[in-house]
Amino acid sequence: MCRCTNRVRGTRPRPHGYEPIGSERRVGRPRQRDPAEADGMAGGAREVLTLQLGHFAGFVGAHWWNQQDAALCAPSEADAPPAELCPDVLYRAGRTPHGRETYTPRLILMDLKGSLSSLKQEGGLYGDAQLDAAIAWQGKLTTHKEELCPKNPYLQDLRSAEGVLSSDGIWRVKSIPNGKGPPPLATATAPKPLIPTESSIRVWSDFLRVHLHPRSICVIQKYNHDGEAGRLEAFGQGESILKEPRYLEELEDRLHFYVEECDFLQGFQILCDLHNGFSGVGAKATELLQDEYSGRGIITWGLLPGPYSLREPQKNIYRLLNTAFGLVHMSAHSSLVCPLSLGRSLGLRPEPPVAFPHLDYDATLPFHCAAVLATTLDTVTVPYRLRSSPVSMAHLADLLNFSGKKVVMAAATIPFPLVPGQSLPDALVQLGGPTAWTPLSACGDPCGMRCFAQSVVLRGVDRACHTSRLAPGMPLPSPLHACSTGEDVLAQYLQQQEPSVRSSAHLLLAPCKVAPPYPHLFSPSLGQRGLLLDGSPPGAAVESIPVLGALCSSSALSRTLGDLARDLSTLDVRRWASFLDAGVEQADVEEALEELGSLAQCYRGGDGLAD
Repeated sequence: MCRCTNRVRGTRPRPHGYEPIGSERRVGRPRQRDPAEADGMAGGAREVLTLQLGHFAGFVGAHWWNQQDAALCAPSEADAPPAELCPDVLYRAGRTPHGRETYTPRLILMDLKGSLSSLKQEGGLYGDAQLDAAIAWQGKLTTHKEELCPKNPYLQDLRSAEGVLSSDGIWRVKSIPNGKGPPPLATATAPKPLIPTESSIRVWSDFLRVHLHPRSICVIQKYNHDGEAGRLEAFGQGESILKEPRYLEELEDRLHFYVEECDFLQGFQILCDLHNGFSGVGAKATELLQDEYSGRGIITWGLLPGPYSLREPQKNIYRLLNTAFGLVHMSAHSSLVCPLSLGRSLGLRPEPPVAFPHLDYDATLPFHCAAVLATTLDTVTVPYRLRSSPVSMAHLADLLNFSGKKVVMAAATIPFPLVPGQSLPDALVQLGGPTAWTPLSACGDPCGMRCFAQSVVLRGVDRACHTSRLAPGMPLPSPLHACSTGEDVLAQYLQQQEPSVRSSAHLLLAPCKVAPPYPHLFSPSLGQRGLLLDGSPPGAAVESIPVLGALCSSSALSRTLGDLARDLSTLDVRRWASFLDAGVEQADVEEALEELGSLAQCYRGGDGLAD
């Protein structure tokens, strides 16, 4: 049984099967083994370093890390199977200067001045480095304190509900009546869920449940998160940030800190805003990673928030330009690039957001949009996070990236529609083909698209439901009902839908965790485990859901990239001199247009394995 319900986030008992990957700082520089060498080794975590670049990336990342945290600390039954995902891929073990063990995300996060709200840049686990440092000056001191941002009420409630690890090794909940007097201790029980309201969420740190390492957060002081002046709006501004020695050295220092403690680093996953100047930061960051860590996987997730308004023409033009430049430059330096958006198009023409049959979300709220995209990420990244027989980032890229097809699309079914007791063959037959999956890469209508290669993950289906339950002698409704394992069912389903496509398929028992602070987006027709209630009255709030997620190299990207290039070609960029003033020249626009056209051409017809 995991005893970290109501724990201090970032300090927890080690998860089942955990083996430490290193203390706070190792002596010397460990040998960086080749990823191919790590593939053949058992027991070693193949680490991934995550970079989050931008404020919407922060929203997606906060939901992502909350979901990892919930999965780490979910109580498990005595007869539960071993954990399918290896947390050491994303997390690192450490120790504070006071000897306290920590387990924190292996993360570098960049955002703008004013974006952290009440969160300290150095985090809360290791104390205030500035206050803890010894002061050599013996003269008179004058202290100037900046007024602190008020903590979000949700985080205040969460802090008061946290507990302490007592000497007997049992986690106990703090109970602080009215916040006064010594806190009596009570044995931990499941707390009442603490649910943040949409109106209380202003920035991503307002709902982040996990502690971060002091080397995780890098604040870009020269640009403001709030206000009309000093904004990071253009691709060229973002590029110039990592041309400045101050920020370049800070990023390189953090990279070296995390990378040098890894034994089997498989690569980097980058969550990057595409619509603003952080697309330029991402372009320079991927270039740096490719130069310094060649041979490692670099998977870039280009993130765009919900729909936009025609009443903000400059913002729309900048969004188009930033997206075009970001995709061109990041695809040149990444193993794979996947745009992620709940919009249907990357171009200038506004279209309604995508819809899910059992989700009711507000596309104008980053808190909602980021939750859906994080759930997709938590599913499609499963292959390189598996504990047993993982697929490395480089191998996943090799599956999907060929003939110049380095841009892929994501699609998902959230939640995967499953009635209690329903078999997987019945559910897949009822679902239909990939056109029933919701595209999440601004690819529009999936009808008529052709898939060249795909990686598909289905999670949250009980083992008892993996195969058909038909009585012997009964006629089989489909070939899926003849399969003897759930893995065979999923592979057969993909083969039926896309016979000539090379596919990778993974079936997991573990569902996606969606407990608070995940927003309540789900239809009343879903039960606590995300299964369809089939007319039964709703019960407890949804805490986990089955999800189907896919990464595809698809002909739909020809239209997506082609439409982006067409809209870019209609612009007279000279009218937007401020974009050019940020460091981009007219020749750069023409080159980006040509590169977009070449990318779009890669996905037009022909045999995906040969063209």
